[in-house]
Amino acid sequence: MTRSSAAVRPRPHPGDPLDPAAAISIRGLGKRYGEFVAVDDLDLDIHRGEIFALLGPNGAGKTTTVEICEGYRARDTGDVRVLGEDPAQGGRRWKAHLGIVLQSNSGESQLTVRETVASRADLYPDPRNPDEVLELVGLTEKARVRGQALSGGQRRRLDVALGIVGRPTLLFLDEPTTGFDPEARRQFWSLIRSLRELGTTMLLTTHYLDEAEALADRVGVISRGRLVEVAVPSLLGGRETAPALITWTEDGVRRTAETATPTAFVRELAARFPGEVPDLAVARPTLEDVYLRMIGEGR
Repeated sequence: MTRSSAAVRPRPHPGDPLDPAAAISIRGLGKRYGEFVAVDDLDLDIHRGEIFALLGPNGAGKTTTVEICEGYRARDTGDVRVLGEDPAQGGRRWKAHLGIVLQSNSGESQLTVRETVASRADLYPDPRNPDEVLELVGLTEKARVRGQALSGGQRRRLDVALGIVGRPTLLFLDEPTTGFDPEARRQFWSLIRSLRELGTTMLLTTHYLDEAEALADRVGVISRGRLVEVAVPSLLGGRETAPALITWTEDGVRRTAETATPTAFVRELAARFPGEVPDLAVARPTLEDVYLRMIGEGR
């Protein structure tokens, strides 16, 4: 799955049948808590082999949607299939195909890293070798270290090790890099990409827009329980056709212009200067720009 191939897949429309080929297929999903509508008539397909990022502010419905897909929360309305089964009725065999990495940290154990992973492996019918998992997440050198002695980034890697040791077909990642420093986050991104190369489908929730842009084949923005838009990150909210902001320095003054034809504008601008245009910069809206606009419109 590549971003270009993901871009051509249409978003499901109300009334469309569930997609039996999708890793996750949702139609008309609804969930209320009293008078509060957490999820409101949501339709979504997540395709096998892709990384899908679900974005939205706190209270938008992300966690409720994910927990319904995991089988931890009951829905009020709609149809959901995860790996071909209704998660509300999923048994042990179905659950063995899921990996879940929650925000809670698993690193307080008195067990060593290897003992922790090996004990989790015993719960699955066809687990990965614990040593193979430790190598995959970069914890081989910490195998004999107790969990409580790990750094924050290492503990998060242990969380992922526990999530993938069962050889999951589908991996749920809930805010996986919260609290990471920039270097640790990028190391973690490399790990996630390596898991995709192994064929793992991933549903990621994150508040880091750069993380979604770096990792996700497609992103979905949810606000007040409704799915506002689904697209590849570069196309979300019409980013690719939005007016560009051009800035430069002329006569000692910093100038700006917004244009739908930045190439033509820069050519005209270049003709006014004998050499390089001073301090020239051309930018289209960032993913954060369009995301903030979307959740504002959804409120």
